[in-house]
Amino acid sequence: MDNLITLVIATVVTLIFVRSYLNKLKKREELARQAAEKGKVFSEGPKAQHPHIDTTYCIGCQTCTTVCPEGDVLAMLGGKAVIVNGYKCIGHSLCAEACPVGAITMVMASPSMSADMPRLTPEYETNIENLFIAGELGGLALIKNAVNQGRDCIDTIVNRMKNRATNGNHSDVYDVLIVGAGPAGISASLRAIESKLNYITIERDEVGGTVAKYPRQKLVMTSPLEFPMYGKFKKTELSKENLLAFWDMILSRADFNVCTSAKVEDIKKGEDGIFAVTTTINSYRAHAVVLALGRAGEPRKLGVKGEELPKVMYRLIEADHYVNKNILVVGGGDSAIEAAMGLANQSGNKVTLSYRQERFSRIKERNTKRIEDCIRSGKVKVLFKSSPVEFAQDTVILIVDGSVQEIPNDFVWVFAGGTPPNDFLRKIGVEFGMRDMTLEASNEAKQVALSKKQSAQAALTTK
Repeated sequence: MDNLITLVIATVVTLIFVRSYLNKLKKREELARQAAEKGKVFSEGPKAQHPHIDTTYCIGCQTCTTVCPEGDVLAMLGGKAVIVNGYKCIGHSLCAEACPVGAITMVMASPSMSADMPRLTPEYETNIENLFIAGELGGLALIKNAVNQGRDCIDTIVNRMKNRATNGNHSDVYDVLIVGAGPAGISASLRAIESKLNYITIERDEVGGTVAKYPRQKLVMTSPLEFPMYGKFKKTELSKENLLAFWDMILSRADFNVCTSAKVEDIKKGEDGIFAVTTTINSYRAHAVVLALGRAGEPRKLGVKGEELPKVMYRLIEADHYVNKNILVVGGGDSAIEAAMGLANQSGNKVTLSYRQERFSRIKERNTKRIEDCIRSGKVKVLFKSSPVEFAQDTVILIVDGSVQEIPNDFVWVFAGGTPPNDFLRKIGVEFGMRDMTLEASNEAKQVALSKKQSAQAALTTK
């Protein structure tokens, strides 16, 4: 009898726990569905690198949903991981690294989406032999990816040099010319030094690329990375200042061969296979070229009357230089929001943020929370469904939800993106095309996994 009572009690307790677990699971899936619907409102999906989940292998462990720094990009539905807020993903790849069964690979676009981008091989080579593209120009905006690609491009070039040794030496020809001194270009330069290559790096602005133009204290990395010759960064989070301090250390190297304030105007490959590179101040010859350019290119202008005034700017470097001013920030992306918040924290500033949509969409989770706090506290005034129509000396005229408003103004910052250097790439012969990148990346990942498996089996056989 006692055993029967014990069994009944144990069964009841078990049922209570099971029911509680099923209720939590149901609630979690309902939240995931709501997040998925919200994601559809904000955008049609991720625009760049993001996780691709092979549900055949997913075991529903939820590890991937807990490691992403950007919030609820992934969620669990039906016991499997799914993308619910793809627009938030910027390619950290922590979910892929954390997945215990390898069910996640990082790819370039959703299955329903193709992208008009340069055609690249798995070695990041264009249709022109020995002309490579590294970093965000190839579609990857994350610094860690740019660093890895810059290094890998040089490794490919070094391997090919072994077969070029018998073709004769040209003392006036570099082994490799690197265009751009941002994360990808610096990584490539360091690997070139490490590999004892005769190289030169060309940068049109200053060393650091886009990072050098970020607002102060902007968080630029949220996952570890490894630079050639310097190893891994110990910090998991780095601000703009941390990274620029590292750039300065590299600049002090005697073997860091960089030419700044020089814009590449043309690249032509001769019949002898050697590239002729023309810049605004010099000409060079090289056996290989790595294009580590930023994708933003020239800032995109609005075409608004008065946009030529000195007070209208497109990059914010030092927010603390502006105090007691009436400021307008135009845009709804992370750069615009971070600039508005940075300026709002300076003494006496009155900051207005103008955005043409009815809500913010493709911004990081942490920026969503911070800008909401700024709006509630009155630090930043946001005008949704608005756009400027004229910049005057002391005012700005905007259309706000169909009505005209004129507000006092001392400075304007426009963050409308940039014009990518696609025309330049086409000019030098780089081919573009519409590609289903998810399918390509998924097939490539499977092929790599199969090759590793076959290599491991072959190694065991030979023992």
